[in-house]
Amino acid sequence: MTAPNAFKQALTSGQPLYGLWLALADSYSAEVCAGAGFDWLVVDGEHAPNDLRSILAQLQALAPYPSAPVVRLPVGDPVQIKQVLDIGARNLLIPMVESAAQARELVAATRYPPQGTRGVASALVRASGFSRDATYLQHANEGVCLIVQVESAAALIELDAIAALEGVDGVFVGPADLAASMGHLGNPAHPAVQAAIQDAATRSRAAGKAAGILATDEEAARRYLNWGYSFVAIGVDVLLLTRTSTELLGRFRS
Repeated sequence: MTAPNAFKQALTSGQPLYGLWLALADSYSAEVCAGAGFDWLVVDGEHAPNDLRSILAQLQALAPYPSAPVVRLPVGDPVQIKQVLDIGARNLLIPMVESAAQARELVAATRYPPQGTRGVASALVRASGFSRDATYLQHANEGVCLIVQVESAAALIELDAIAALEGVDGVFVGPADLAASMGHLGNPAHPAVQAAIQDAATRSRAAGKAAGILATDEEAARRYLNWGYSFVAIGVDVLLLTRTSTELLGRFRS
C-alpha cells in the first residue's frame, strides 16, 4: 500500500516548509537539488519546457529523496491532471484559478468516482505500482494534495469561497501575475500588491488552508513567513545558476 501523503499532512501543521522551483526541466539537476534537503520541490510545467515524459523522469529521480515533488501543470486541464496523477504525482499546483466553480472542477478532476471524475486505469499506471498496490483505488483520493494558485485581482475577490472548498489543500499566491493584474507589471514589491499578498495569507488561514508563495528574494521570503505563509519557495534553480555563474565570471573579469 502506498504510504500516506506526508506533504499533505505537513501542510496542516502550519510549520514552515521550504521549497525550491525546478525550471531546468532536467532529472539530473532535479536530483542535485533534492540532495539539499528542501521540504518540497516544484516540477514546473507552466513556464518551464516540461512535458509528460520529462515530468515522469524528474518524479523518478526525486523518488529516493524525502523532498516532496509538487507538479505544476500549465493549465487545469482534466486530461493533463489525469495523466500526471497516473505517472505518480500526488501534489498538484494549478495556476490561474479564478473562482470557486473552477476550483470545484479541479477537485473533481483529481478524484475517482463517485467523489470526482478521474478516469480509472489503475492497473496500468506507475501510481499504483503497476497494479502491485491492490488497494490503490480505495486510498488514491485521500492521497491527492491540490494547491490552487490565486494570482489575479479578480481571483482575490473569490479567495474566501475558493479556500473554503473541501478538497483544496492550499492556496498559492503568484506575486508576478498578481502585480500585473493590479496594474503593476514587473513590480510585485509595490505597496498595494504587498498589502494584497498579506491579506491573502490571512484569509487563507482563516479558512483553515495553508498559504504558499514563491519569493526569490530572501528578505521578501522572510516577510511572507512572518505574514503567515507556511510553505514558501525560496529560490529557482535557473536563477541560482544564472546568478552564481554570472558572479563567478564577473569576479575574474573585474
